[in-house]
Amino acid sequence: MPKALLTLFFACLIFSISCRTRANDYVTVALPEKFTSFDTLTSTASDAAAERVRNLMFNSLVKKNERFDYVGELAREIKPSEEGKVLTFVLQDNVKFHNGKEFTSADVKYTFDELFKSTGFKKSAFAETVDDKSVPHIVSIETPDAKTVVFTLSRASLQNQLLSNLVAVPIIPEGSVAQQKEQPIGSGAFKFVGFDQSQNIVELAANADYWEGAPKVQKLRIKTVIDANSLQAELQSGGVDIAPLPTNLSPDTLKSLGNNPNLKVEQFNGSNIQYLQFNTQSAPLNNVKVRQAIAYGVDREKIINELLFGQATIAHSILPVDSWAYNAGTKYSYDAAKAKQLLQEAGYRGEPIKFKFSASNVAFSQYSQVIQNSLRDLGFNVEIETIDPNVLRSQIALGQFQMNTGIWVGGNQDPIFLNDLFTTKKIPSQRVACCNRSRYSNPEVDRIIEQAFNSTDRDQAKELYFRAQEIISRDVPMFPLWYPANMVVANKRIGSIKISPSGDWSFIKDITAGSN
Repeated sequence: MPKALLTLFFACLIFSISCRTRANDYVTVALPEKFTSFDTLTSTASDAAAERVRNLMFNSLVKKNERFDYVGELAREIKPSEEGKVLTFVLQDNVKFHNGKEFTSADVKYTFDELFKSTGFKKSAFAETVDDKSVPHIVSIETPDAKTVVFTLSRASLQNQLLSNLVAVPIIPEGSVAQQKEQPIGSGAFKFVGFDQSQNIVELAANADYWEGAPKVQKLRIKTVIDANSLQAELQSGGVDIAPLPTNLSPDTLKSLGNNPNLKVEQFNGSNIQYLQFNTQSAPLNNVKVRQAIAYGVDREKIINELLFGQATIAHSILPVDSWAYNAGTKYSYDAAKAKQLLQEAGYRGEPIKFKFSASNVAFSQYSQVIQNSLRDLGFNVEIETIDPNVLRSQIALGQFQMNTGIWVGGNQDPIFLNDLFTTKKIPSQRVACCNRSRYSNPEVDRIIEQAFNSTDRDQAKELYFRAQEIISRDVPMFPLWYPANMVVANKRIGSIKISPSGDWSFIKDITAGSN
């Protein structure tokens, strides 16, 4: 072989090896929307994208397991007192923050002291309004030793609510709050390296000392790719290795990407809930038989199979199937004859029903038009109106709607959510963002859910939540459509993908990356 060709051969070989090394070291993850801040502790606004990034760098005291029960994360044990007002957390051993500081109870207390001093939106979850005054749920936080934190609550019935709220609170090292916005320091599987704001790329490195075991991938790039066409191009070119929950890609696009020889599309059960919501105080939807007729008149199985390409599962409850409190209640299988009969019994005479949804959501538009056509065939006079998402949120909060569609993300995993969605005390009387937007009121449901909400006995609470769901499903203030699947598009070199029903990004710690 001539010397020049030999030199070129070895150069190419070295380049190939170095490229494979870089490929194995780096994984680029697509984020479908921009995030506002790395600081999710004292941030004044909710940000789902920031929470996904947070999940990679931080740990909380508590996390949810596969059945959406609350179990320890940085807490090794959770010990409730006999009367339930005191929760003692015994902390994990051998946990270090990214700056090398050993994790102790002082860091937990510091985190909550900073949260409660701030104006962060997460702070409001730890208090309630009584007689126009904010009353804290937590009476005190004590640290009797380096591995023990004791929370004392104002009443025992707040125990489950506290655990729920702790999931979203990232524990930070003592003295670090000022730098969390630009140089976040946590105890999570990945360390912050840098942020290129112009390119919307966050650089992270594996935490070799991570207390649950070091990640398999050495370096992560989190890249914000909002435009659907750009994301497709990035995936096909290898500019993005994995896109978890790509909400900006339609079901048909996901199916198409699965035919690419370099890509794979994986589907996992999801727990978020897509729904139809009715204003129960607006005629003709104030008639329960009209609402029931709509429920029987929507062929969800057909929509899932033909429009969503099987990327969802029919829902019979607001709660996910794996929840300890799940009860299907009344199952509304498609039945056109029954829908027409209920309409006749209701005395419906073709009064118009305005069906509003976000103008920016292509998926909503596709299935909403199918629902509109199905209901028209049954005799309903349904008029679609697409609206700017911010305007729509305001109108719904004010009750200026009859029927709308949307998705609840995460909140529906805890039966406490039933209290927010369906009790009379949660009916917004003015401009309020959450939560009884259906303006549903049933004194029996109020009583049952209040008992369940305040119960410290899991079996008793379960029985009560079961009864509440049976009544709610009969009254249909909100009609569960389906649980969207958790979809992941990835380069075939990415292995060990296993996303939980909750859809958080903790699974990225365990993925592997081979060469192309």
